[in-house]
Amino acid sequence: MNVPLYIAKRYLFAKKSHNVINIISIISLIGVATGVSALVIVLSVFNGFDSLIKKMYSSFDAEIKVKLVEGKTFSPHSPEIEKLKKLKGVAVYVEVLEENALFRYRERQHIGMIKGVSRNYTDLTGVDSMIIDGKFQLWRGSQPLAIMGQGVSYYLNANLAQFDPLTIYVPKRGKITSLSPENAFVKMGIMPSGVFAIEQEFDSQYVILPIEFARTLLEYKDEVTSIELKAEKGVEIERFQKIVEETLGNKYRVLNRYQQNETLFRTMKSEKLAIGLILSLILVIASFNIIGSLSMLIIDKRNDVDTLRSMGADNELIQKIFLAEGMLISMGGTIVGTLFGLLICWLQIAFGLVKLQGNGNFIIDSYPVDIHPLDISIILIIVIAIGYLAARFPVRIITKRILNDDNRGNL
Repeated sequence: MNVPLYIAKRYLFAKKSHNVINIISIISLIGVATGVSALVIVLSVFNGFDSLIKKMYSSFDAEIKVKLVEGKTFSPHSPEIEKLKKLKGVAVYVEVLEENALFRYRERQHIGMIKGVSRNYTDLTGVDSMIIDGKFQLWRGSQPLAIMGQGVSYYLNANLAQFDPLTIYVPKRGKITSLSPENAFVKMGIMPSGVFAIEQEFDSQYVILPIEFARTLLEYKDEVTSIELKAEKGVEIERFQKIVEETLGNKYRVLNRYQQNETLFRTMKSEKLAIGLILSLILVIASFNIIGSLSMLIIDKRNDVDTLRSMGADNELIQKIFLAEGMLISMGGTIVGTLFGLLICWLQIAFGLVKLQGNGNFIIDSYPVDIHPLDISIILIIVIAIGYLAARFPVRIITKRILNDDNRGNL
């Protein structure tokens, strides 16, 4: 039998010992449980938003994007790119041509970006599943069509039912000799066929076009600004990225989805870390209750210490008893807090109890939640470590002082 643990449980749970000190111990347990449940819930919500944003961006960003290190456009018929087309593991290969442009619809104007893409673009991303008006159609026979972002459509007050063309203006290439603004731009009209809604950053900027139309508008022959790739199923993206880098050499940048939006994902990770540290600090403050309750318990049980010593208990055994008491409070609070936090997360996932506040159309109605076992494990390790340190301090200091006083009294 584990004597220190048995006596510690008696001190904490025995019915005859429900005095003020035990009540304080229960309050300490509740404080730890509250902090742990807050950590579990908040970090799970952050994970939910992180998963949601990754899902949204995966509808627009390719798994792998190839760009030049220096320069803007390159030929897709260069030897390196030809090797890339035949590379094992490439499931979808899409040529992309992007450029800033001025959009005009009737009397309204908006500055954004055109994205010319190959006909197999829907095999690369899930933009076609994010259509909120019309349909994703880049060609109607031999007629090119455009897909507008929701923000672009809003700023232009565009209505697909009006059958009006979208006029696109881009600066002419080369040296401009005319002083007339009209002669400084190339303009072409194209009929919109659909409106997509992914995320405000994309929706308010992009208009997706056939790459053939974009090349004619921009006065290019076969140039592209990037190549977007999708790996075959079962291929690890990090390994696939390294293979692409080795194939293309130092002239090209090969970016995964995280690197394409590095600032956003880095900011989200920093926010999650900051919130975790703040809540951990709250747990440290809550652990002072453990220090206080243990200190009072050690003083209150001084007669029991004398009895145990007379029965042959050494100083190490006595310290283990009170250390076990502190760990019981910490572990009990951790288990209760974790279970309560997981229960709240499950209720939010199942029923969406807490709704998003504010006016406007949201992608989701309630706060997203995604439980990561790794986060739960880290929380348990942190709380147990804090609880151990909080229990260790009063046990070492106060019991030593009491035992030394008793030794001097015996002398």
